[in-house]
Amino acid sequence: MVLDIHTLKIKLAQHLVKELPGKSAQKIMLIKPRNPIKYSSNSECANPAAVLILLFPVKQDIRFFLTKRTNVVQHHKGQISLPGGAWEEGEQLWETALRETNEEIGVRAERIQFMGALTPLFVPVTGFLIHPFVGWVDDKPETYPDPTEVESLFSASVLSLTDQNSCQCEERTIRGHVFDVPYFQLNREKVWGATSMILSEFKTVLKEVIDE
Repeated sequence: MVLDIHTLKIKLAQHLVKELPGKSAQKIMLIKPRNPIKYSSNSECANPAAVLILLFPVKQDIRFFLTKRTNVVQHHKGQISLPGGAWEEGEQLWETALRETNEEIGVRAERIQFMGALTPLFVPVTGFLIHPFVGWVDDKPETYPDPTEVESLFSASVLSLTDQNSCQCEERTIRGHVFDVPYFQLNREKVWGATSMILSEFKTVLKEVIDE
């Protein structure tokens, strides 16, 4: 599929201010325990955080960055993640997403245009309430990954999210419990957990735009 980059950018921004798919789209990629496990569902005392889906055009495609986290970070060691991190006092959450993106992959905040926000996602295991944002740069930016946080950096096409073959599921044992784990297969990497739930909502919005 050849994308009309300019039109898709405009329509995507318009859809992000409408009513979002929300939790129903996120839950498509929710990991499911084979046996019941009790987690706190109280997000009132959660620690705020923000992540960024940073879109950029490459020829007739639109791509976004994902990072593979190192094994020395505090949370989600070795997992595939969107650039982002914890909120700091005095910041707006959009500013958190920009700061963390600059710290992790070296993209300057002034280059990034705000497109919209997705539905916040509470992660009981870490206690974070993640606020996902969508940003845009007009061409592929120079990147300078922080080696203490980022083991590797790659980009994926937005169209790879809409490919039905990219969404798969496997059994995993995590902390002694067996789970069915849905994931996106992107650039030979398995994207699961909170990141896949955020991307699932983004995928739903994206499909609405493409199908118009």
